[in-house]
Amino acid sequence: MPNTFSQLYIHFVFAAKYRASLLNTDWDERLRLYITAITQNHGHKMLAINNMPDHLHMFVGLNPNQSISDLMRKVKGDSSEWINKEKLTLGKFQWQEGYGAFSHSRSQIDQVVKYILSQQEHHQKKTFLDEYREMLKNFDIPFEEQYIFRLPE
Repeated sequence: MPNTFSQLYIHFVFAAKYRASLLNTDWDERLRLYITAITQNHGHKMLAINNMPDHLHMFVGLNPNQSISDLMRKVKGDSSEWINKEKLTLGKFQWQEGYGAFSHSRSQIDQVVKYILSQQEHHQKKTFLDEYREMLKNFDIPFEEQYIFRLPE
């Protein structure tokens, strides 16, 4: 749309269903490339993407022509379909319901990119749940513990 200007930077976090450690280093780079392609095909700019075995972070320059929820529906739906079609996991792969979406300013880009790219070192000191709770608290996002990514009871 002419005369529409935006600068939207969103850090997304989402997990494999039940936070199962299914994102295998044998194919996780292919997954990151696949998700990057989905994101870019929808007019967004991938600034950083990285994963651990049970969750994934991506930092996106968001195109306002698509809502955050629609982008997440496409990324999670298309990537889980791809994982299953390629038979990369023993059973059916699914992402856990929900996601975190955190906005950042232009001045924070380098800091967020470094944070995402250093996930492997970061998680030697802090669990995913501790990291996620800390992000929610730092952004003053109210949450109920029962809705945080967790294992089935």
